[in-house]
Formats: sequence, C-alpha cells, structure tokens
Amino acid sequence: MRNPTGRQLRFGSELRKLRERAGLSATEAGQLMGIKQAQISNMEAGRVGVSAERVRTLACHYDCSDKALVEAIAAMTGDRTRGWWEEYREILPAVLLDMAEVEHHATHLRSAVTVHIPGLFQTTDYAREIFRQDVPQMPPPDIEHRVSFRIKRQAVLYRDQPTPHQAIIHEAALRMKFGGPSVTRAQLRHLLDMSDREHVTVQVIPFDAGTFPGSGQAIYYSGGPVPQLDTVNLDQSHGPVFLDSEAQLDKYRVLLDRMKACALSPAESRDFIHTVIQDL
Repeated sequence: MRNPTGRQLRFGSELRKLRERAGLSATEAGQLMGIKQAQISNMEAGRVGVSAERVRTLACHYDCSDKALVEAIAAMTGDRTRGWWEEYREILPAVLLDMAEVEHHATHLRSAVTVHIPGLFQTTDYAREIFRQDVPQMPPPDIEHRVSFRIKRQAVLYRDQPTPHQAIIHEAALRMKFGGPSVTRAQLRHLLDMSDREHVTVQVIPFDAGTFPGSGQAIYYSGGPVPQLDTVNLDQSHGPVFLDSEAQLDKYRVLLDRMKACALSPAESRDFIHTVIQDL
C-alpha cells in the first residue's frame, strides 16, 4: 500500500478532530459505528478510502452540526486519484508533492515573501538560480527537476478556472539580483504581466514602510472550501512546513491581513515595480 498523500493525511486529521471534539476515543467511535477501533484509526491515518456517506454518519455520531464543514470533508473522499506531481514521486521529497497537491485543490491562494519572488510567479531562469544556491549544492539534473516541478505548479494560475492569488512582496525581493540584472529584469516583467491577470493581485511593501509583521518568514496560504480546511505553508530551508490547527490558521490570517495593510495598493505596486526595473 502506498503511503497516504498529504491530502489524504489531512482528511484523516479532520476526522480525528471531529471525534476529539465529541470527546470520544477511537474505541468508542468504533462501537458507535459497529466497526473495530483499528478501522477508525486507519481512517484517521488516511490509509483507507472512506465514502462520503460514512463521513456524514461519523459526523452525526460526533454531534457535529457544522454542515458546511461536514460536506467539505465529505467532498475530499471523492478524489483519491494521483495528480501530475506523481511523476516526481521517486525524484523529489514527498513534502514538495504535498505542496503541489494542496495548491491544486485550493480555492484561493495568498503569499507573503521578503527575499524571493513567490514560486508561482517565478520564471525558469530565476527559479534555476534560486536552486543553484541550495546547501548542499544539488547536481544539475536535480536542479532541473526542481525547476520543472516549480513551473508545473504554476498551472493553477492558467487553467480554465484559475485559482485567485493575492501576493504581498517586499521591496527587498524585487531588488535582489538573482542571476544578474537581465534575469531579474525578465522576472519583474513577468511579475507585472501576472499582475495584469484578473485573478492575481500583487502588492509591494516598500523599504519606507519600515518594520512590519511577519518580516522574518515566507508564508504561503492555501484556502479550503471552508476556513477550517485552510492550510498554511511556511517555506523553510529544509522544505515546507504545513500548519492547519485552528489557532495557527487564525494567526496567519491576521498576520497576512496586517501585512496587506502595510503594502502599497495594486496600482501603486505596479508603478513601483516599473521603477525598480528602470533602476536595474
């Protein structure tokens, strides 16, 4: 049996949260359902398929009255197919594949970065230069795998119903000359082109804004069909870290809103990026 994907693990985690809010043990839940405790545990570990109807039955036994949440969890049972990212299963760390899966299913995306242009807006040359700086240094074939994977992730912004993306980018990220002036110039022009898209919003926090919350980390936020199913992805040097507890989601929603308040308007941000390009 294959290891469960990140989405399957999240599905099981949400079932466990419903049970724990009801104050029931896995054994007690199994007794209510007429099944063994081990089956409850396998469901909550994302190791077995669960029908939408069984999710609704579990929620009923757990006295969960949040119908929107229950239906959103039930909808997660309908797709256990493997996406395009599976072609990288033996090539890249599984956590990167989980990130692509989360983005694929997201209803909206938010990002806030201080040093790099957000990955979903990066050009091939810019992304390649970023990966060349990894420690330890990756062999050229591994770099190319990472680059192609990053570019394929961008499909969520180009499909028939593109995922809305709101990006907050600090001036430092605009002025970092990764790959030299020509690569940076092409990258910023591409960022401007993306900001022209109806579903993309880009806002810049200039140096003049001074200090601002969240300045020490890159934040990627993927919206679920209901707020409880949102996911925070913190971009760390060792790979992405996913957060989905209620307190964590609340914290990063507030943090992103406060960062947005510090940023220039979309129109002012476009003018600002034009100025940076002229300075190169």
